[in-house]
Amino acid sequence: MFKDLVALTKPGIIRLNLFAAFGGFWVASRWDIDWPLLIWMLIGSTFTMASACVFNNYLDREMDTKMARTQNRALPTGRLQPSFVLGYAVVLGIIGLTVLFAGVNVLCGFLGLLGIFVYVVVYTMWLKRSSTWSTSIGGVSGAMPPVIGYCAVAGKVDEGAWLLFALLFLWQPPHFWSLAIRRVEEYRAAGFPVLPVVKGVLRTKIQMIPYITLLLAASILLYAYDYVGLVFLLLSVVILAGWLFHALSGFRAKDTVKWAKTDFLFSVNYLLVMFIAMILDTNGV
Repeated sequence: MFKDLVALTKPGIIRLNLFAAFGGFWVASRWDIDWPLLIWMLIGSTFTMASACVFNNYLDREMDTKMARTQNRALPTGRLQPSFVLGYAVVLGIIGLTVLFAGVNVLCGFLGLLGIFVYVVVYTMWLKRSSTWSTSIGGVSGAMPPVIGYCAVAGKVDEGAWLLFALLFLWQPPHFWSLAIRRVEEYRAAGFPVLPVVKGVLRTKIQMIPYITLLLAASILLYAYDYVGLVFLLLSVVILAGWLFHALSGFRAKDTVKWAKTDFLFSVNYLLVMFIAMILDTNGV
């Protein structure tokens, strides 16, 4: 049961987003770290994200039975009861938001609440079932962790917060679409109107290009506004140029599934490398 409770929170997603939250905190701190505040921010963010993920599992329990990737989860198989999982999500949310509001600051509390609302209500309950815009608009919730980390220190939403938001917001659609292209038939069978299902794989490949291009612009602006150093800028330009080149190569790829798998790995590794670079190459006070 414990293993299922952990799996419901989607720990892989939480780990990646906690790293982003840590990066946002570090950028705002500029090496002058308030360690207790950092710990409270990470704890609050963990429980808040876990709550949103559990709500997502609860709401998607019937659709998850139709996809090979998700049909062995605790709810589709009946290992856990829906009412118990719903209560679990509520408790996690209360803990997470309480920590953010009381242990960090009110702004971070509201940002956490916004993240849950967009992910659970706007994305999972509404757009995921009705529109190809689910990926882009749902990205608002996925972009909250670095903003919460940043605002824990800054106490306000300024250009730094917006640029960190842009990094995660612009990264998510091409990252997800490469996965959706690989599993397009599963999404079709489950009834999810993701872009490759509704508009086709070619249209999806085309739509990935502007997001990667704008991601490069956001990275350059982080350097231009003096939040990060030259190492971050150079790595961003090199890696994003490589990702853009690979995305463009998809138009002539003979094996689309193989191409999409490589592109997905490219996107994951990009985010990890860039936040490590952001932390190590943050400009000091």
